Amino acid sequence: MFSIARLTVAATAAGLVTAALALPAVGGSGAAMVAATEALNLRPEELVEPPLAEKTTVYDAEGDKIAQFYAQDRKVVPLERIADVMKTAIVAIEDYRFYQHGAIDFEGTARALVKNLASGGIGQGGSSITQQYVKQVLLNSADTDKEKNAALEASYTRKLRELRYAMAVEQKYTKDQILEKYLNIAYFGAGANGVEAAARRFFGVPAARLDLAQAATLAGAVQDPNRTDPNLGPTARRLLLQRRDVVLDRMAELGRITPAQAEAAKARKLGYKGIKQPNGCQESRYPYFCEYVRYELLADPAFGRTQRQREQAVNQGGLKIYTTLDPKAQKAAEAALKKHVFASDRALAAEALVEPGTGKIKAMAASRPFGGSARRHEISYNAVADKRHGGLIGFQPGSTYKTFTLITALKQGMKIDDGITAGAGYTAPGHATFKSCAGENVADPSWTVTNDEGSPGFKTLATGTWGSVNTFFMALQERVGLCPTVETAESLGIRRADGTKLREVETFTLGVNESDPVTVATAYAAIAARGTYCPPMAITRVTGRDGRPVEYRPRCERVLDPEIADATAHILSGVFTHGTMRGVGGIGRPAAGKTGTTDGYASAWFAGFTPDLAGAVSIGDPRGSQRHKLTGVTIGGRYYDAVQGASLPGPIWNDTMRAALRGVAATPFTPVDETRFGGCDQDCAPSHQDPGDATPADR
Repeated sequence: MFSIARLTVAATAAGLVTAALALPAVGGSGAAMVAATEALNLRPEELVEPPLAEKTTVYDAEGDKIAQFYAQDRKVVPLERIADVMKTAIVAIEDYRFYQHGAIDFEGTARALVKNLASGGIGQGGSSITQQYVKQVLLNSADTDKEKNAALEASYTRKLRELRYAMAVEQKYTKDQILEKYLNIAYFGAGANGVEAAARRFFGVPAARLDLAQAATLAGAVQDPNRTDPNLGPTARRLLLQRRDVVLDRMAELGRITPAQAEAAKARKLGYKGIKQPNGCQESRYPYFCEYVRYELLADPAFGRTQRQREQAVNQGGLKIYTTLDPKAQKAAEAALKKHVFASDRALAAEALVEPGTGKIKAMAASRPFGGSARRHEISYNAVADKRHGGLIGFQPGSTYKTFTLITALKQGMKIDDGITAGAGYTAPGHATFKSCAGENVADPSWTVTNDEGSPGFKTLATGTWGSVNTFFMALQERVGLCPTVETAESLGIRRADGTKLREVETFTLGVNESDPVTVATAYAAIAARGTYCPPMAITRVTGRDGRPVEYRPRCERVLDPEIADATAHILSGVFTHGTMRGVGGIGRPAAGKTGTTDGYASAWFAGFTPDLAGAVSIGDPRGSQRHKLTGVTIGGRYYDAVQGASLPGPIWNDTMRAALRGVAATPFTPVDETRFGGCDQDCAPSHQDPGDATPADR
């Protein structure tokens, strides 16, 4: 039963719309139109149209896609890159008079309005494509559930608001422009927003190559994409097929296709392929590098003042991110790690490669896959980077930090053959032996540092480094000062992986500050670059929606006298021929480096460089390296009594460098300035020097 009041309202509304129907189809003019629009307050109202959410794509140094981020899977395309049959299908089923009616399809609106009033609610839409576009804009612009509900509520208030917006849209754009905008904003189901993403996800083709059956399927999906989402199973797919056939029948009825074409298309199977689009670093080929890039973007104020704004820029901004990753170097690192360490091993190995003179990160790899499945031996953090880039606390780098004490000695005027008599053990003479940069006494006279397998005796800067003699470096740090050594390390970018201040303790030179491979590799790259430190760099260019690129350039500074860096490289090159790596050998070109093994074999490292590429390899047990030492372990199918820097990290580094630099002309190091640092003439290159007291024991 209908009330008299409801019938009156229905009659009034119908009268208003009927009056309007007598007017010209396009634009709407005349006294009757004025009366109708004034009665319904139908005046154009400007619609705010925020940019559509698009996916951000990340590329390697060669321009190949390596990752993408998106909140909505969408790629905006111009109308000319959408198949004509798709345009025809969507207009036929959604608004067949789209190109004939004006701002409002009064015929469809009147039919829906009268039916809805008679039923007491909103049961029939009658919306034009323009109105549907408006609705989608309002829904996509909603930030809160309240705003989303307002954009979807079944009320005349919402309908009238949409009509006012639609009038403004039709005044602002051509019909083709509106159709393009609608096809790019519409949701088709299966996680596909916009026709380009839908075409690729549903059928594995771009929107420009959709055929009749495919176009009809997508046109049918927009009516109720949540019910016809083919990912939901057989029932939804059956409903989608039914909708496709409805579209084909409608196209034939309107004369857009022939009945024979409709029947041929209806005879086709759905053909849904469900091609999933990767989203996030877990689905990237290079997840650790991807994570580094993502964290860089989320910390960069250029992408927003707040964390939320930056996340929106990354996940919705349609950015193109070009990076430093070198596929060849990355492949080399991955192959070397896989050769020596299994994903199923308790120990975890990680490696970073950095270009000297630019800081460009060329590769980041780990022995385990990135993800959240323990069953698949995955890890959910960035094992190659610091906490600021998704890592955790890292591992103690051991004797790789001795290089900073060596550099400090050279800075203070010591020569290559200058040395100290090292004992079997080192005990600080008093509490004031080592002072932090704050002037605090940090020595511990009650504790003795030993060499384990190392031999006591006189050690020069060269032989002490080659043998990695703990007591020598403790005595050397005492001579040059703890604070100057810390300052040298900091000038080369050394920071704790957990982001806290470096621990300025007596054993600083022995590498007790947990670090990550990217940071250590970058520090050693500065030596290779003759004292020029460049912070690690992962992004080279970002292009926004406007197509204008923002270039990222290395931010380098001279932190060491080039001749001091040359002398350091000269001494470290002897590690391969006379030191802890002599049993492993070199890589067939000039190279320098330092092994690192922590007390009790908690972790092991190798950091090294050529003039063209630097790298650092770490290995330890992520369950807790101090509790789970690298002793009596099987790694990569091989048993180790104890893992040292030369046992695993050194061979991994060697294998990586040989492959990464294959085909690259070998660059020599700059010869050491003999007049300044002595200890070497043309007949005493490292490969010809007497190893003296050097020992393969790497402490």
